[in-house]
Amino acid sequence: MPKTYGAKEKDQVVAFILNQVLTGKLRTGDRVDRNEIARELGISRVPIQEAIVQLEHDGLLSTRYHRGAFVSRFDADTISEHYELHGVLNGIASARAATNPTPRILGQLEDVMRTMRASKEPRTFQRATRVYRRAINDEYAGPRLDASIRASQGLIPRAFLLSYPSIVTEMLPFYEDETAAIRHRDPDGARAACSGCAELMAEVMVTELVRRGVLAPSDKPAAVF
Repeated sequence: MPKTYGAKEKDQVVAFILNQVLTGKLRTGDRVDRNEIARELGISRVPIQEAIVQLEHDGLLSTRYHRGAFVSRFDADTISEHYELHGVLNGIASARAATNPTPRILGQLEDVMRTMRASKEPRTFQRATRVYRRAINDEYAGPRLDASIRASQGLIPRAFLLSYPSIVTEMLPFYEDETAAIRHRDPDGARAACSGCAELMAEVMVTELVRRGVLAPSDKPAAVF
């Protein structure tokens, strides 16, 4: 794999390891081969170690003294847990917005919602959802919460959502509910919308991983919506 110039080397390593896990080349308990990564990406061991530290913090890897880094448990339950946390974290910021919705944030969200409602293809819709989430988090998430939300996004491959044929029609209602909850000063409703959206994203990811053969069909949890 050629070196990608303009991107941080640590981020290249993170993407490389994550791709190996999501394609089944690395599975639960497998050891991460630092020499292979160095050869594939043409980089030194320093950014590899930095990436491993980040992925251990994110829960994807675990390190063992003098033995190396290994893939942590990676199954439908851990994926669901990851998205559950992602929904909770976004829900904290969204609930704060619902507690004190300013005219400016309401205007911003409504502008983005118009784009989302008019979206005919997943890529435009997903781009709008990122603008929506960023508007809320910039206004209502402090540095610690914002950092946690950003970290939780690491295991959310955009390609999975883009490949899901009905992602727009299934995800849009959650954003409609969240916007309405913020407008009507309903923090619980805002949190619930974020959690529901995260549950859908978890189901999409597990479904795609089963399709790819990374997870067995028996690993797929029952739908919750």
